[in-house]
Amino acid sequence: MTTDAVKYPLTAEGWTPRLLTELLQKQRPGAQVETVTVVEGNYYGEGMVSTAGRITFDLGYAAPSDLPRRVVVKIAQTVLAAQPLYDNEVAFYERLRPELDIEAPQVFASAFDSESGTLALVMEDLRVRGIRFPNVTVPVALDSISDLIDTLARLHARYWQSARLSGDLSWVQSHMAGPLHDMFHKPDMVPAMIAEQVRTEQFKREMVQRLGLTVEQLYDGFRAVQAHQARLPQTILHGDTHIGNTYLLPDGRGGLLDWQLFVRGYCMHDVGYLIATGLSIEDRRRHERELLDHYLDRLKAHGVADAPSREDIWTEYRRAAVWNVYIGWLTTPVVNYGWEIGVMAHLRVMTAFEDLETAKLLASM
Repeated sequence: MTTDAVKYPLTAEGWTPRLLTELLQKQRPGAQVETVTVVEGNYYGEGMVSTAGRITFDLGYAAPSDLPRRVVVKIAQTVLAAQPLYDNEVAFYERLRPELDIEAPQVFASAFDSESGTLALVMEDLRVRGIRFPNVTVPVALDSISDLIDTLARLHARYWQSARLSGDLSWVQSHMAGPLHDMFHKPDMVPAMIAEQVRTEQFKREMVQRLGLTVEQLYDGFRAVQAHQARLPQTILHGDTHIGNTYLLPDGRGGLLDWQLFVRGYCMHDVGYLIATGLSIEDRRRHERELLDHYLDRLKAHGVADAPSREDIWTEYRRAAVWNVYIGWLTTPVVNYGWEIGVMAHLRVMTAFEDLETAKLLASM
């Protein structure tokens, strides 16, 4: 990414009334931004910023508008070559979000510029609604995890083995093909990043050693599970359901944000990652089976007549744990979220991998 000819600025300074008006008018032709006031900026390297930065603005409009005064603009970050992620998230908000009846952020403008690799997502500031953003360092109530699982079941049920996946939704990427697949599989991209993370971060290196596997074996297992689960009933997934990509409303309901990895895939990819990161190790061990039963119940309640069996769900849940380790957190530098969140997330997903005996399942594939 070059910083001298970006279309969508990487810091607050370049966000002018003219630029925001241009973006908003794509969905709201009469919108006219008159003033822009910076409230705060969150940039890569400051913690709690992974693959994109965020700037909060107060906007003044030339005429009365139903657009909110306060918005958050999601922007590209300059370190990671994350263009496939940005392009995919814009596609979600432009092409799929309008038809979904789940709790997810409202976006008023979205754009990705492939030449400069820059991103613009103008969205609601969820904090205005009194929302909480959980993470692995704070307890999350079992009821909240249950509600988030219901949100996933509603999403999955809508597209469960739908003919649309090979029709008008065939543009949605899968775990087996597309720019996201290439990013995660090409040796000089994510695999190289993971190898470097394990080489340079001792806590990652020793956690992998504790599993009794090499990074190369984890990669092979990740590939095998993705290929296997691509042959199972397909639906549309959020794709990156760690607890930090969720939010909780004051009434206890849960929502999903950061849709950069949304894809076609198998349901346990989403459900397993949420459970592994959302609950303490003790709570996960105690409640994971009942949460899987809850997911199946909600999937059926939302209209899926041919839901998987309880036994099949349990096996695929165990297999899916390899993604949580390999892609979910070994890719993630400490600078993204800070030491405590980084180490705690690794501890949770690595322990789940051990508890579920995922290595044995991988060896038999």
